[in-house]
Amino acid sequence: MMVFLGSDKDGLELKETIKTYLAEEMSEVEVTDTTPEGAVDFIESSLAVANGVRKNEGAVGILFDKTGAGSFMAVTKLKGIVAAEVSDEHSAKMTRDHNNSSIITLGSGIVGEQLAKNIVAVFLNSEYSGGRHQIRVDMLDAMC
Repeated sequence: MMVFLGSDKDGLELKETIKTYLAEEMSEVEVTDTTPEGAVDFIESSLAVANGVRKNEGAVGILFDKTGAGSFMAVTKLKGIVAAEVSDEHSAKMTRDHNNSSIITLGSGIVGEQLAKNIVAVFLNSEYSGGRHQIRVDMLDAMC
């Protein structure tokens, strides 16, 4: 699975923690860090991750900023992207399972390192269940 990571300056430290975690614990994941130094603005990091996800079928993205809200607002403006602002494991699972989310956003000021690792693990190990949920996914995509 291809995973695109991106952050602004406020999310840089948590992104680096997750990048190391993925390298050490999920070697089957191919990680691309779109903002190695942290973007000046969350719009820049959001676009970089979203473009990577849209160009690579089956890829997912994880964005980091102070609250997760800015990155979430930015990526949900883009056609073909279903994203969720996540701060717990259950939401990470359900947004993938029911909404086929391709991007999650995490707030470095909201979640700590261990919770972020748990969220990422659950998100990456969850699968879209399709079926009745596809109607909602199609409706979300039609809104852009």
